[in-house]
Amino acid sequence: MNALQPWHLIILVLVVVLLFGAKRLPDAARSIGKSMKIFKAETKDMRASGETSDPAATGAQPASTVAEPDTRQLPQSTPTVPTAPTTPAADPAAATAQQVEQLQRQLDELKRQQAAEQAQRNAG
Repeated sequence: MNALQPWHLIILVLVVVLLFGAKRLPDAARSIGKSMKIFKAETKDMRASGETSDPAATGAQPASTVAEPDTRQLPQSTPTVPTAPTTPAADPAAATAQQVEQLQRQLDELKRQQAAEQAQRNAG
């Protein structure tokens, strides 16, 4: 009697569509899917690193008594926006300023692309 019936699911779907609207549901589902993919990858990575760092095999103290900071780094990605070749600067301050300018141009280009995609979604 307390089992979930098919009409319960239909009512739930209707309430969700009414609350969020049909246009936002695909975007919400897409972002949830991406989040789940990242979560799965991180848990898989943690399991793999836990298996390789067995305290009994290495002779170290158990993990419950030793807290090690997470020192993993994000992989370096290549820029998707083509950049102009740069000339090496004589002083580090000029090189840093040049890198900041290049990154600002890339950021501006990404913002333009996102605005165009958003306008296309709104029009479609």
